[in-house]
Amino acid sequence: MKKIVILFFLFFISLQPTLADQLPEYSLHYDPQRDAFQDGRDAIKLAKESNRRILIEVGGDWCKWCHVLDRFLDKNPEVKKQLHQTFVFLKVNVSDENYNKEFLKVFPRPLGYPHMYVTEKNGNLLLSKDTADFFVNRKYSAKRFKAFFKHWAINKKIANGSVNVVK
Repeated sequence: MKKIVILFFLFFISLQPTLADQLPEYSLHYDPQRDAFQDGRDAIKLAKESNRRILIEVGGDWCKWCHVLDRFLDKNPEVKKQLHQTFVFLKVNVSDENYNKEFLKVFPRPLGYPHMYVTEKNGNLLLSKDTADFFVNRKYSAKRFKAFFKHWAINKKIANGSVNVVK
């Protein structure tokens, strides 16, 4: 009986889409071709529908620390899951090809990249955040990210990982 339950569980899990399959394209990559204004409107719509704030990450494929952060999130699926449960995640490209100056002119200037902005679900800025604040001994800290997510979560059940709102 125990084997049947385990097999059923594994079968059920295999049918579930992966987190990446569920996320909007603007959450996955820096893309100089994307329209940051349209992505922002789409993020606001999703944030309102799912009762989450928006976390805007500014950077680019040229950015070493952006890649370090992406690898950190990939190696820490619990942190990545909590990120997407707490926020609608919007990556905005900044590069020679597209600085997104018009989109970013309403935000405080970043100190470095990647840089994060927390907005209310309607897009109003709440926080400008240097990602270096998440470092401990020159490495990103899962503990610091989780505390940040818990602090900024609208729904505290989501911050504790007990509700899945990713669409």
